[in-house]
Amino acid sequence: MPETPTPTPTPTPTPTPTQRSLAIDNIGSLITNDPTLGRGSLGIIDNASVVIVDGVIEYVGPAGALADDRIDADGACVLPGFVDSHTHLVFAGDRAEEFTARMAGQPYDGGGIRVTTDATRNMSTGALDGLVRQRLAEAHRAGTTTIEIKSGYGLNVVDETRSVEIARRYTTESTFLGAHLLPAEFEGRADDYIHLVCNEMLDAAQPHAKWVDAFCETGAFDADQSRAVLEAGRAAGLGLRLHGNQLGHGPGVQLAVDCGCASVDHCTYLSNSDIEALAGSDTVATFLPAADFSTRQPYGDARRVIDAGATVALASNCNPGSSYTTSISFCIAIAVREMGMTIDEAVQAVTLGGAAALRRTDVGRLTPGSAGHATILDAPTHHHLAYRPGVPLIRQTIGPLGSLDPIRPQRGSTR
Repeated sequence: MPETPTPTPTPTPTPTPTQRSLAIDNIGSLITNDPTLGRGSLGIIDNASVVIVDGVIEYVGPAGALADDRIDADGACVLPGFVDSHTHLVFAGDRAEEFTARMAGQPYDGGGIRVTTDATRNMSTGALDGLVRQRLAEAHRAGTTTIEIKSGYGLNVVDETRSVEIARRYTTESTFLGAHLLPAEFEGRADDYIHLVCNEMLDAAQPHAKWVDAFCETGAFDADQSRAVLEAGRAAGLGLRLHGNQLGHGPGVQLAVDCGCASVDHCTYLSNSDIEALAGSDTVATFLPAADFSTRQPYGDARRVIDAGATVALASNCNPGSSYTTSISFCIAIAVREMGMTIDEAVQAVTLGGAAALRRTDVGRLTPGSAGHATILDAPTHHHLAYRPGVPLIRQTIGPLGSLDPIRPQRGSTR
């Protein structure tokens, strides 16, 4: 039996008088995502402490570290806060009736986006902002600490701009998705709409966005139109993302790799050449299993992608039409049950994988120098995230989203 490595203790930090330190102590199983710190690919340390000083981890090691404030994990598992790298949180209304019809056999074609567009355009900015805050708070309670938020339900200059502006209030990972679907007023004039997206709309949205995205799919935009959006975004200084291969085999994955996208998302239908392209690139294959669940699509074959050597992420795709959930735990359970992923791989996909999809190295891990974003489970190990599906196992989430839910002691804590 392989010997369990003994972690090298890091000295407990001595904060300066202006700093405030927080120890998460008495951790039964700490997932660091650094194999040099602990056992296995997750770098697990048993009986551990983490010390966070001014939002940055300064100590990871054996239990008993001292700090100004202390949270007693009481033997629970602690893992990095989830990194949700694909959401559409800026929207009004819901599409429960569409979902009900789909469960009764109606196929999903993406056309319901226009229903959400009408509702979003008609809602005041203050009310829309309030809905986003509610969804972010829900995601934070479910263990998410880093989140990407797209526009895409405005589909005109004014409403796309205010959507990405609202997103940017709550995350640095804001994405301009003007090329989500062809709005009704441009029916039959897709190239004219893409011209608007690449020019006036992009110019207005760019100051509030970090990323640009497009929906490269039959019924949305073809490869040439999607490429035009990506290249215009690149010229404007934005990073590149792409929706691809959700509803069938198509050019999305190859286009994303060719353009150097940080991530191609959905990946439900992948050919051998798609998988080879992903494995030979830095483009992350982001699977959205809750969308496949909600639309009754087949689940993506994550096993083949991982075995080929590509980087994989899992994300919620929270949106009103095809995946109305903020639960990353739910996505983990589906990935393990339906997509051939081990529990360890699924946990890495919602932490390190999500970070890679956002080109981030400061989140998705619990190591000295990384962000102090952590999730405490009501469970002794991370296995319970798949072992107990549907059970609310997140005891406490520590660290951002934004300023919505600052660090606070809860059960088993003193301050």
